[in-house]
Amino acid sequence: MYAAVLSDHLRVIADYRDPAPEAQECLVRVVSAGICNTDLELVKGYMGFQGVPGHEFVGIVEQGPAHLVGRRVVGEINVACGQCDMCHTGAPSQCRNRTTVGIDRHDGAFAERLALQTDCLHVVPDSVSDDEAVFVEPLAAALEIPQMEPILPTDDVVLIGAGKLGLLCAQVIKLTGARLRAVVRRERQIDLLRRWGIEPVGIDDIAPSSVDVVVDCTGTSEGFAAALSIVRPRGVIHLKSTYVGLPHADLTKVVVDEVRVIGSRCGPFPAALRLLETKAVDVLSLIDARYPLQDALIAFEHAARPGALKILLDVTPREP
Repeated sequence: MYAAVLSDHLRVIADYRDPAPEAQECLVRVVSAGICNTDLELVKGYMGFQGVPGHEFVGIVEQGPAHLVGRRVVGEINVACGQCDMCHTGAPSQCRNRTTVGIDRHDGAFAERLALQTDCLHVVPDSVSDDEAVFVEPLAAALEIPQMEPILPTDDVVLIGAGKLGLLCAQVIKLTGARLRAVVRRERQIDLLRRWGIEPVGIDDIAPSSVDVVVDCTGTSEGFAAALSIVRPRGVIHLKSTYVGLPHADLTKVVVDEVRVIGSRCGPFPAALRLLETKAVDVLSLIDARYPLQDALIAFEHAARPGALKILLDVTPREP
């Protein structure tokens, strides 16, 4: 089968091995997949991953339980063991023995077919298009912000880093009724935020030590420093992006101002599907371009351009 494969570099090959589903797995024909910043970092060496990347996808079950065969599905990325202490406490995303689809020891969705644990799959409602369904995984990650720490309607919230994930996070936070401003520099993002009723600002427009909740989607030490400069004493900073390397941070300020720093990762798929089904969030406006799987290298180059939003890979055509 065709697949984009990462070894010492990313390449597209036509004869990659077909997945062989095990007893608790389904075989999924991937229809469409999205490129995210994690995929770009994998190509640079993040996690030392080798294999097929890609974890944002929609596909059709070809083999598996009868009630799933032929259904459109999306898939959670954490493949848990179900046996460790974290699994038993209801936190399979923190399973001590987990593999991660397209990121850590598990082939991902930039291939014509994918084998994935049945428990990870969620059926896509008919009213949600393939293009919308590709966004379920990052939208679920955005929903994990208020899941980890409730955001109140009375909170003053500033989001830093209004890129692909940040724009989803901004829409989720807006649903809480909180006052929300988003720090942004690019005209495309400014236009989208204004369309959604979210105020775009510059970091210098925010008074120091004044904000109840800061959501940092930058994944950079500069972004975290900016978050620390504007959060009020005993305020909250949500970190919503992984960091490359070991960034420098003023942890003394965290201690002195008693700032709570909360990291969050993957989130609730059913809730994300409900938001898409009710059209409570706009994801289609985030699509910049689409490429066939065979042009994955060109697609990755496009995705790496400054300011690029979501780039989709059309992996296999959907059958009527």
